[in-house]
Amino acid sequence: MINSKQKGAAGEREFANFCKNMGFDVRRTAQYNGKELDSKADVVGIPGIHIEVKRVEQLNIHKAMDQAIRDSEGHNEIPIVAHRKNNTKWLITMTAEDWFRLWYGIEKEEEKDGKSS
Repeated sequence: MINSKQKGAAGEREFANFCKNMGFDVRRTAQYNGKELDSKADVVGIPGIHIEVKRVEQLNIHKAMDQAIRDSEGHNEIPIVAHRKNNTKWLITMTAEDWFRLWYGIEKEEEKDGKSS
């Protein structure tokens, strides 16, 4: 039986490999040596995106999003939760506001400065 920490690390590696297959140069952060570059993200390498990975059968998505939002604060990154159950495809959850920012190409920094596109 695999423990939750091992399963979490395996899920992070699995999602990082998925991203690589989609053409992104990502890597799992160094869990054993603290998160790199003051990042609390599970996977890094997609600019402007904070990635929290959950590989569980029962997920409290609101709690996971709260963690992603909290961990992304101060980094000017859009928080997402990449999650998947056994025998299913990866899903990405994010706030609707952030989805529209990505769709329209509006960066968080512009919003903070009061600028509009």
